[in-house]
Amino acid sequence: MAIDVKVPSFPESVADGSVIAWHKKAGEQVKRDEVLAEIETDKVVFEVPAPEDGVLSEIIENEGATVLSQQLLGRIEAGSVATTTTSTPAEAVQPAPASEEKSVTTEAVVIAPAARKLMAENNIDAAQVTGSGKGGRILKEDVLAVINSAPAVKTAEGVPSVPVATSVAAVADNVDGRPEKRVPMSRLRARVAERLLEAQHNAAMLTTFNEVNMKPVMELRARHRDRFEKAHDVRLGFMSFFVKATVEALKQIPGVNASIEGNDVIYHGFYDIGIAVSSPRGLVVPILRDVDQMSMAEIEAKISEYAAKAKNKSLSIEEISGGTFTITNGGVFGSMLSTPIINPPQSGILGMHKIQERAMVENGEVVVLPMMYLAHSYDHRLIDGKEAVQFLVKIKEMLEDPARILLEV
Repeated sequence: MAIDVKVPSFPESVADGSVIAWHKKAGEQVKRDEVLAEIETDKVVFEVPAPEDGVLSEIIENEGATVLSQQLLGRIEAGSVATTTTSTPAEAVQPAPASEEKSVTTEAVVIAPAARKLMAENNIDAAQVTGSGKGGRILKEDVLAVINSAPAVKTAEGVPSVPVATSVAAVADNVDGRPEKRVPMSRLRARVAERLLEAQHNAAMLTTFNEVNMKPVMELRARHRDRFEKAHDVRLGFMSFFVKATVEALKQIPGVNASIEGNDVIYHGFYDIGIAVSSPRGLVVPILRDVDQMSMAEIEAKISEYAAKAKNKSLSIEEISGGTFTITNGGVFGSMLSTPIINPPQSGILGMHKIQERAMVENGEVVVLPMMYLAHSYDHRLIDGKEAVQFLVKIKEMLEDPARILLEV
């Protein structure tokens, strides 16, 4: 019995998606709930599971195709068993599914899937490669070694042409022999670009700066870090201090927690803080909802969960939608100072940066202190400069005296 494999139902905010990968090929055995394909939208990546056990009999939409919600992707022959054919020496050996956990055996030579794919792309025979893996297994590194050791071949124009190993995009040499690679912009990157331009075109964005002495927070963290981790089974980082300080500052200056909708200003009575997280697909901003009701341990645990999901591309639409204010930490990448761009329709974003020891004047004496620059970008249509500066000063004051976070003053 043939069963349709369809695109998952997209939320209203997602118009369409792109098929970025098929994990199975036509004719292969599949198990119920096994991931067959991945579909990328401008927000998240959706996994397409197998509805039943059987054989993937047909792939209708190939990789790169644009698909709509509930569109037909392929078909599964339920209950069928994949047939295995024996190759004769005259037949070409077909590549195996791209899975790093499994290898393909051709007579006495064992070839890893990634290595086999690379060999096919560069017309390399197994006899040319010496396997360095267990039992002589040919690895991807072995194939790359053959490619890199191959002599340059003269083209018709007399320009040396060096074999280039790539599986993600075509590489074109121009007349000068300088390689270029052209790849389509991912949907997430295109959406990020669109929203950044939207923020710059539709908001009167300004940035105010300040600096904070991180010594009190660092000392408090060092003093209680081990007990905190034992009690809550989560690492105590700096982000929970910044989130708590931000929430208290938002309570005191509610305009920063507001947004503009048409000719109306919406003052939010809740605190949903977006935390910018790096992922293989680019920057994503999952939301800590009702963060004013969360403990520092709950904040740290949720951020760790989101970071893991971002890495595995498993964040849901609900987890990255909404938010009343955003915090981004460029300091983890070494940034000393930046002007973050607000995330519409929010009216503000806090930028954290690298902690750097600097010579500072304290009580008339020059001392070395761990300092961090803070940046607060805001929509000047809604927030006056006075409010923006006061907001950042309140965050600074609470971080330099962490007891104020607990006392909510």
